Amino acid sequence: MSEFGLRARAIFDRVFPERQIYHRSGGTVRYISLSPSKQALLALGAVGVAGWCVYATGSIMLEGAASGGPTGEVERVKAYYERSLTEAQAQTSAALAQLDERTRAFERTQVEIEQRHEVLASLLELATGSTLTLAAQPLDSSDGRMINQASIEEADARQSRALAGDGARVQSVGFRARADDMRSEQEMALAQLENAVVEQSEQMRGVLRMTGVSLTSLTPEPTMDGTGGPLVPQGLVDYLRDSNFDGAFARRVEQVAARVAEARGLRQVVESTPLAAPVNVEHRETSGYGPRIDPFTGGPAFHSGLDVAAFHRAPVVATAGGQVSYAGWMGGYGNVVEIDHGENFRTRYAHLDSIDVRKGDSVIIGQPVGLMGSTGRSTATHLHYEVWYRGRHSDPANFLRAGRHVHEQG
Repeated sequence: MSEFGLRARAIFDRVFPERQIYHRSGGTVRYISLSPSKQALLALGAVGVAGWCVYATGSIMLEGAASGGPTGEVERVKAYYERSLTEAQAQTSAALAQLDERTRAFERTQVEIEQRHEVLASLLELATGSTLTLAAQPLDSSDGRMINQASIEEADARQSRALAGDGARVQSVGFRARADDMRSEQEMALAQLENAVVEQSEQMRGVLRMTGVSLTSLTPEPTMDGTGGPLVPQGLVDYLRDSNFDGAFARRVEQVAARVAEARGLRQVVESTPLAAPVNVEHRETSGYGPRIDPFTGGPAFHSGLDVAAFHRAPVVATAGGQVSYAGWMGGYGNVVEIDHGENFRTRYAHLDSIDVRKGDSVIIGQPVGLMGSTGRSTATHLHYEVWYRGRHSDPANFLRAGRHVHEQG
C-alpha cells in the first residue's frame, strides 16, 4: 500500500475507532459493537441527508427569489417540511415504543428460559447426586440468538418470508424462534431424563425381584391418602409455585421429579441389599441353603445359609456397606461378624479364623471383615454366609445371582 494509502488508513482509524454502546437493565449489562465500517457508512449517510436538505432548501429559495413568486409558495414549502418532520418524529416515537416493548419481552423470555434451566439442573442433581450449573447465557441482541452453556445442540433461527424485507421484525421473529427452540430442547431433555430414570428403576426392580424378597415390602407403593410413595423435594415444589411457569410445564416437572425420587429410593434399597460375593477370591459352593443331611448327626436338618470354601485364611468381605452389629464368638458359628446394612438387611459371616473389625465399625462393600477358617461347629475350612431380611433368613444364592447384574465378580 502507498504512503498516501497508509496515511488515509491511519486517519480513518482515528476518526472511526471501534465503539461499543453499553446498556444496563435489571442488573444485566448488554452491549452493541459498532465497527469502523458501520460508523463510516452512518456518517456518510448523515452527510448525504444533510447535503440534500441544504441543496433542496437552497434551490427552492433561489427559485423563489429568481421568479419573484409570492410568499405563499415559500409557506407551502415550509409547511411541507414541517409535516415531514412531524411524521418522522411520530415514526421515531413508535419505533422506540416498539423497541421498548420488545426489550421487555426479551427480558421476560430470558428469565423464563433461565428458570427452566435451573429446574432441569435441580432434577439432574436429584437424579445423579452431582451439582450441575445449566443457567442460560443472555441473548445476544445483535442477531437474536440464544447462547447456551448446556449441552443442548443449537438450531438455526427461523425467519418469516413475509417479513424478509424488514430487518428489525425478522430479528424479532428469529428471537422468538430461538426461544421456542430452547423450550422444545428443554422439554426434550426432560423427556430423556424421565426415560433414563424409568429404565433405571425397572432394572433395579428386576434385580430386587431376583433376590426372592417381596418387592412390595422393599418398595412400598403410594397410599391413597398421599402419605407414601416417592418424595418430591419441597424446595422444587416451592420454586415451581413461585415461578411464572405455565401449568403444563410445572406438572411435567413434578411428574419427572416423582420418577427421579422413586429411582433414588430404589437405588438406596439396592445399595443396602447384600448383592456382592462374600469371598473375593476363587471359591466353590460346598453346601446350599435349605434341607440337607447334617454332617455331624447324619440326619435331616435345615441349613440356614450358604457354605463356600477356599484356601485357609482366604479374605472374607462385606457384601454391602453398613455397620458391624456383632463381632466375636457365637457358639456353633465360631468366630462371627454380623453387619447391619439398613433397609432391614443383615448378613452373617461364620466360622472365621480371625476377625478384622469391631462392633460399631462402618464398612463399605468389598471391605475385609475377617479370614476364612473352621471355628465352631465346622468340618473343614469354609465360610457359612447368611442373609437376613426383617428378622428372617433368606437364600443367599438368590442375592448372589441378582448381584451378578450389579457387581463385577472378583
